[in-house]
Amino acid sequence: MLNDATRIQLDLVQDLNVDKIVLGETQLKYERNSSAVFVDFPSTLRANTTYAIDFHYSGRPKSIGGYDGLVFSTDSTGGPWIYTSCQDEGSYLWWPSKDQWYDEPQEGMNISVAVPNSLIDISNGQLVGSVDLGDGYTRWDWQVHYPINHYDVALNIGSSYRHISYRFGNLTLDYYVLQKDLSRANATLAQIPGMLEAYEHYFGEYPFAKDGYKLVQVPYAGMEHQTAVAYGNDFKNGYGGSDWTGVGISLRFDFIIIHETAHEWFGNAITAADSADMWIHEAWATYMESLYVEYHYGKADGIKYLNGYKSKVNNRKPVIPQRGVDAIPPQDQYFKGALMINTLRSIVNDEAKWKLLLFDLFQTFKYQNILTEDVVGWFNRNTGRDLTPFFNQYLRHAAIPTLQLQFSALQGSVNYRWQADEIAFAMPITVGKNGNWQIIQANTTWQTMKTNMTQAEFSVPTDLYYVNVKSS
Repeated sequence: MLNDATRIQLDLVQDLNVDKIVLGETQLKYERNSSAVFVDFPSTLRANTTYAIDFHYSGRPKSIGGYDGLVFSTDSTGGPWIYTSCQDEGSYLWWPSKDQWYDEPQEGMNISVAVPNSLIDISNGQLVGSVDLGDGYTRWDWQVHYPINHYDVALNIGSSYRHISYRFGNLTLDYYVLQKDLSRANATLAQIPGMLEAYEHYFGEYPFAKDGYKLVQVPYAGMEHQTAVAYGNDFKNGYGGSDWTGVGISLRFDFIIIHETAHEWFGNAITAADSADMWIHEAWATYMESLYVEYHYGKADGIKYLNGYKSKVNNRKPVIPQRGVDAIPPQDQYFKGALMINTLRSIVNDEAKWKLLLFDLFQTFKYQNILTEDVVGWFNRNTGRDLTPFFNQYLRHAAIPTLQLQFSALQGSVNYRWQADEIAFAMPITVGKNGNWQIIQANTTWQTMKTNMTQAEFSVPTDLYYVNVKSS
């Protein structure tokens, strides 16, 4: 319990029945209001004390949009294929839970799933074992040793799964692939150690070492289920075999594995405390894709890959919507967010320091639920800059900043300023030309610099900054 209380709220979709709720031998009273289940206790539950209740419920869960919820389906052989995914809609679709983002079970979870003997279940955490119950069912027991958010809890049940096991140093790698895809899965699975090596290079050890890393084949694109990453990219490079960023790089690797596994660091180990702040998951995971490219193919390709995302940005709504109403941010949280982080790298303008910042940021907030203000405050302290207007402009306004330039050939000068929604917006930026670059400290007030370059010669390396440039 976080606080003393005689009533708690759990969430369960109305389509599922509450049969009874029990504390020890005592059957508890409850009220239902839409999907909210308010459970009353005969005496006060005390803060910082752990209690256990048995919540009995029944019914057939419904899926939303094809794969949200608990879905009962079949694989290509006609065998049962049952799976979960509920990031957008929430875990209440299939199990009674505390369906919110700001709090997680700090000591992890125990997950037990009983299925017919011909099936297996793959869930989060470390496999404790399986027990034949003697009634035609086998119970699969999993232990999660770390905090886990509610929508990451997963079931993957089927008759056609085949298990492949490897190691990455001391980390167990377990892959669950359908029998029919075993032969063509090998080339894709071989990418995983190199991916983990890249991510550990920048952010430190895989954050769920006790539970290991699992990749589980599913019939949808993918999902970052903690330590049981859902994968459905058909064992093709790129995104379903297409060049995802359109610059000739993403076909070198499997996009879904690279992106969804990045969420083990940002999304799972670090979790936003409100869905409105989900850029903390998606922007960082998207940026990590470019770090993977940089680690294996060089910085130039990493920057090129990331700039391919510019065509996917809309800039119609702020990245951060209203908090406290289960709002899901727009798609810009992925692409605009990642380009913002790349811009921040250019502001820091010190590669050794940037790498240290990446590492320290993750280590500081690992296993925590945080808000945007936590990230902004951390960067302010660790860069010695007031970056609040910078983050506000990119995350809380729709438009990106525009560098306005006014040239005077007669005076051999250029006037410059930022046009931005944030009045206090200030950002250094590189200007000039190859062999003659310099950094100007621009803000929203007009300033002047001398230059012998013409307007045609004068440029801004917009591959390093996500900004507009308007010159006259």
